[in-house]
Amino acid sequence: MSTAVTSKGQVTIPKPIRDRLGIERGDAVEFELQADGRVVLVKVGGRPPESRFERLRGRAGAGLSTDEIMALTRGD
Repeated sequence: MSTAVTSKGQVTIPKPIRDRLGIERGDAVEFELQADGRVVLVKVGGRPPESRFERLRGRAGAGLSTDEIMALTRGD
């Protein structure tokens, strides 16, 4: 994913990156320069972004009972 730098030195953070980091309009971000030359974008303050697994927590239904699972396994 890439973006261009404007004449004012500004860049647009792509939406998938903003969504992943939980960055919204008005949020502050930091650029951290790594020893290997990479630059890491970090959201300042707030709580860390929710993991992709956390978003799914509590969405499963009651499911099958053990007896129902065993019956399916046996082909009953």
